[in-house]
Amino acid sequence: MDECTLPSADRPLRLAEFDALFAAAVRRVDKLGPTHARLHLTGPAGLEATVRDLTARETECCSFFAFTTTVDGADVTLDIRVPDRNAEVLAALVERAEAA
Repeated sequence: MDECTLPSADRPLRLAEFDALFAAAVRRVDKLGPTHARLHLTGPAGLEATVRDLTARETECCSFFAFTTTVDGADVTLDIRVPDRNAEVLAALVERAEAA
């Protein structure tokens, strides 16, 4: 299924979680194509756990997302991939990350 199954009432809360993560930790956003973006994050202890928790919950409701987290010390790299048909969803998420 390529639809988001998160209840509509919960969507603003999830977006707020992403926005908070982006505002606190995003240092650079690389657009690697319409279906692939890479976020470079740096933050306090626990950042990796926060990223993994949030992306795991997002994958549960939006299974079209493929998140890969790589850690190097305090730096976390988050690769986000989506199928072609979901490129606009990724573009919207990238826009939020860049605005943070």
